[in-house]
Amino acid sequence: MTEPVHVFKASRLTAGNRIFPTRIEVSPHHVARVKPRWFGRDEETIAMHKVASVTIHRGVLWADLRIDSSGGSNPMVSHGHSKGDAEQIRDLIHRYQRTTADR
Repeated sequence: MTEPVHVFKASRLTAGNRIFPTRIEVSPHHVARVKPRWFGRDEETIAMHKVASVTIHRGVLWADLRIDSSGGSNPMVSHGHSKGDAEQIRDLIHRYQRTTADR
């Protein structure tokens, strides 16, 4: 049985997300940041075993995520998520990494 991809959308009330909100997609195999555009979309992906750390910057209403890769590439940054979604993203990543390490 395959586990579903968990999708978390940034709030439309935050800068840069008004028309096309950023999505973070978490699966057992990867984490993706998807930013839709008028024509197409930008997508960054980090393999789950390459995620080095997840940092949450909590504001008054929203949280910003920074997901660092152990591969030395630029971090994946996403703004305007609810604090609960940010914590759930971090917890899913940690859970998937533990599951992979246990194998």
